[in-house]
Amino acid sequence: METTTLIVNGMTCGHCVASVTEELKEVAGVTDVRVPELVKGGDSEVLVDSEGALDLEAAKAAVAEAGYTARV
Repeated sequence: METTTLIVNGMTCGHCVASVTEELKEVAGVTDVRVPELVKGGDSEVLVDSEGALDLEAAKAAVAEAGYTARV
């Protein structure tokens, strides 16, 4: 298992976190998604566990689908 840290900008509430989590869990190989601390409206760390190397482009696209931007 590998854990990748994404920095997601703009989440403001639990619903935002749920939307990002739901989209990321659709990415192939992802087994778990965690947000240790929500920074309202700022940059929040999102920890993504996956079976192997995370497809970063797919992960960024998933976050964009939820309405936010992500970087590594």
